[in-house]
Amino acid sequence: MRPLPFRIRDRGIELFLRVTPKSARAELAGLFHGADGKVSLQVKVTAQPEKGKANEAVIDVLARHLRLPRKAFTLTAGETSRLKTVHIAGDPIALEQTLSHLIQDQTP
Repeated sequence: MRPLPFRIRDRGIELFLRVTPKSARAELAGLFHGADGKVSLQVKVTAQPEKGKANEAVIDVLARHLRLPRKAFTLTAGETSRLKTVHIAGDPIALEQTLSHLIQDQTP
């Protein structure tokens, strides 16, 4: 079984991200395997990493791909880092299925 970039919580899921700001386009870019063995979902955004613009753009990309309202997402770690953790509120089982399918579609 492949490691996944999320962890199930009581009221949702924690999603681990690796963000690339100032990209040519905003998109999900598959999985990133860190040197420490941790797996993150790569998210590219066009926004600059200043004054929270890139963080807002990350939420926009996730909301669009997961078809959830922006208010379902909360940045819980990594405000000024490329490595971020986002809590997604909702039914953990449904979110797990959606994320698993989304990640599968992004992985070559």
